[in-house]
Amino acid sequence: MIKHRYLRILVIALLAAPLAGCFGGLKRLKVVDYTDARVGDLSLTKKVTGKKEFLFFSTTKMGIFLEGNIQGIITDYQGNPIEGVTVKVLPDAAKSKTGGGEGAGDEFAGMEENANASINLSFAPGITDTMGMFKIHFSLPVVDEEVDVRGKLVYNPGWDQQKLNLGKAYEPQMKESSFRMYYNLDSGFLAFAEGVRKVIVQPIGEGKGRMQNLPGSRAPEPARPAAGETAAPAPAAGNAEEDLFKGFDFGQ
Repeated sequence: MIKHRYLRILVIALLAAPLAGCFGGLKRLKVVDYTDARVGDLSLTKKVTGKKEFLFFSTTKMGIFLEGNIQGIITDYQGNPIEGVTVKVLPDAAKSKTGGGEGAGDEFAGMEENANASINLSFAPGITDTMGMFKIHFSLPVVDEEVDVRGKLVYNPGWDQQKLNLGKAYEPQMKESSFRMYYNLDSGFLAFAEGVRKVIVQPIGEGKGRMQNLPGSRAPEPARPAAGETAAPAPAAGNAEEDLFKGFDFGQ
């Protein structure tokens, strides 16, 4: 009985040092921002990611998570902010280092088997406020001193169903865009890059001499107001590139 008690004390003493390091303080948050304020409000937190079993006892396994917001602004053609538009993130776990797929570190290996594990890529949907700004809150596990996540931003995903039910909705000009977010805990390097984006052009002019008309279709003419109605003012050309929404369909 006495030998068993001494053995247990010895095992706890040997494990005390490494466990103390695991539950020590977080690293100081360092940020070298290359996102042009697209990502902000960063912080580091510790969360329970599972349990680790030892010979005579078990301990709670902790992980470091990077938290913050992906933000942006949504307007109409004239640059007026639009309130109440939802923007969601669909993460690609197969291509994300923090997603438990290929390239994931041993620190988070096997934790998905624990019902209490919290290693999922967490993105809360953002809804635009009165200034047209949305913020998507994220909580992402740090693996091998890095956060490397790929996914898609989806703009107002339920617009078609809303139009069907209510008869009106905001249709996004760009339905979705791919992105990659990277952060290095040691250097503080933070980058947010969006993938290939579709840009719409229209031909102008009739061409002279040997020049032929340019191929491609033009934007449809604005609807003429009915009798007694006042025509809406034309949008300013300088604000068109800032718009994510349109009042007509492209290729539909």
